[in-house]
Amino acid sequence: MGGLLFIGVLVLIALVVIGIYNRLVGLRQNCRQGLADIDAQLRQRHDLVPNLVATVKGYAAHEQATFEQVIDARNHATASATPEAERELTKAIGSLLALGEAYPDLKASANFQALQGELADVEDKLAAARRALNAAAARYNSAREGFPAVLFAGAMGFAPADFHTLAGEERATVGAVPSVQF
Repeated sequence: MGGLLFIGVLVLIALVVIGIYNRLVGLRQNCRQGLADIDAQLRQRHDLVPNLVATVKGYAAHEQATFEQVIDARNHATASATPEAERELTKAIGSLLALGEAYPDLKASANFQALQGELADVEDKLAAARRALNAAAARYNSAREGFPAVLFAGAMGFAPADFHTLAGEERATVGAVPSVQF
């Protein structure tokens, strides 16, 4: 009778461990999907840059240094896929879009406005993907650190998930009041 009880307890423990393992695997996959969603939005943003540069070139042909800066930043971001390269690209796109203020014909161009709208849409989707990644990472980390998973999650290879965070210079601009000119 004692041996049967012991086997029953072992089976119960095994089922609990298997259930926790499968849950952690699913939550980890959600984190990986979040990273893939961010990559897809970044690729879409990278694909918009050449069209934006070509449109602006038609109106502001003598701004060659700005065009080269944007293309170089895009190529670097595409090749390296690092947060620093993405920040460099974001800054370069901002300087390119600022040319719209200097060239009223460009600002009025339907193509330029459409590209600006697409870029804004991609940026919104990118922000949503980052929020989704952070939510998935929070769920995964909570499950990983909860009892009884905390007893064996690390031994089974479940490392903590990283949250998407803003860099120092980005964090400084988030709280800043935007400058609006009429």
